[in-house]
Amino acid sequence: MAIATTAIAQQAGPPSPTPAPNSSKFLNLPENAQVFGTQMPSVIKATAIVNGDVITQTDVDQRLALLAISQGAQIPAEEIDRLRQQILRNLIDESLEIQAAKTEKIDVKTADIDRTIARVAGGVKQTPEQFAAYLENGGSSIRTIRRQIQGEIAWQRLQQRKIEVTIGDDEVKAVIDKMTAAKGTQEFRVGEIFLPSPPGEEAQTMDNANKILDQLKNGASFAGYARQYSQSSSAAVGGDLGWMRPEQLPDSIATVLRGMAPGTISNPIPNSGGVSIIAVQDTRRLLTHDPRDDVLTLKQVSIVFPKGTSRAQAEPIVSRFAEAARNVAGCGAADKLAADFHAEIVQSDGTKLRDLPSTLQNMMVPMQVGQATLPYGNLEDGVRVLVICGRDEVDPDQPSYDQVYNQLNDERVNTRARRYLRDLRRDAVIEFR
Repeated sequence: MAIATTAIAQQAGPPSPTPAPNSSKFLNLPENAQVFGTQMPSVIKATAIVNGDVITQTDVDQRLALLAISQGAQIPAEEIDRLRQQILRNLIDESLEIQAAKTEKIDVKTADIDRTIARVAGGVKQTPEQFAAYLENGGSSIRTIRRQIQGEIAWQRLQQRKIEVTIGDDEVKAVIDKMTAAKGTQEFRVGEIFLPSPPGEEAQTMDNANKILDQLKNGASFAGYARQYSQSSSAAVGGDLGWMRPEQLPDSIATVLRGMAPGTISNPIPNSGGVSIIAVQDTRRLLTHDPRDDVLTLKQVSIVFPKGTSRAQAEPIVSRFAEAARNVAGCGAADKLAADFHAEIVQSDGTKLRDLPSTLQNMMVPMQVGQATLPYGNLEDGVRVLVICGRDEVDPDQPSYDQVYNQLNDERVNTRARRYLRDLRRDAVIEFR
């Protein structure tokens, strides 16, 4: 499920970089494919009172259910108590953020939240009413996600009003000069989950980070956990920090990052004010051509099998399909290939090779125009081949002044936002029940 915070990041403005649109979405390619060749009852009682605002056990349980929905799986029983504690801390911070925004006369209107709900529901092809029923069936509620949206919009607007940073022209120029001098060095597409560590709670924070890491290793969504638990402003976009060079990050993180490969997740890393878990989504060479940046024109030919077709029944068809695709005479013959196998055909222009699933990227990097991939997919979604009709190389651009300026600005705003929230916690009156 697309969590609300992704849409919020698009609406409320950028404390952190927003991922580029995926140019391969029209192909509807599965990520996990083969290459052929208990709801808890809610109890209404006060769990905490934050400057007079009540957080109930129902609030905690429904937010826990929202996390389970976002993960697409039940939460292990041994994790529930720890996650409840973490969610309670998050709800306390959320209350403080909303209260601070109201103090500054920042009003998040119902219409703002409605628009975000409509976008999130549309992302899963549902109406807002259907989306509300979907959440309720999962043990959550539309109320809890509306509250989360309100908190994130309020906090982002508060940062925009209260946090001012100054970036000098000389600082931007120095970064650009360093990048030019570093041409060919490696960049990483980095995700981060940051857990703050108040004085005296370092061991507990590290223990929580290790438990989150265990869930990530067992297949939990990094972006989902970042949205729910990270205290960095990048949480709104699933922890995505964008493309980074190690020297742009704290030394403790940079040292670990340099040894990481795409698709890997770090152990918890102590750093200033807390603990970070880093994920590397991708790598590239700075200002150097990478074939995965090439833009492709594709034709996709897909065989759809009747429901109930077994692998044994499909294999002979797929074998013939693979042989025909191997001998396809360029993109112009893709239509005949589709007709011979009663297959569907879709054309996709402007598809970035980097946006395709990693299995296809590795297969297609050495391929030439007119060639087809091996059959790819599964019996449920269909088995397809991609025929390359065109391939345009993209020369890497030097980052613009505005891009560098915005990155420096985001880093400083993020640091000050953490301090601001720390001060709000310190001054709050919180009663636990």
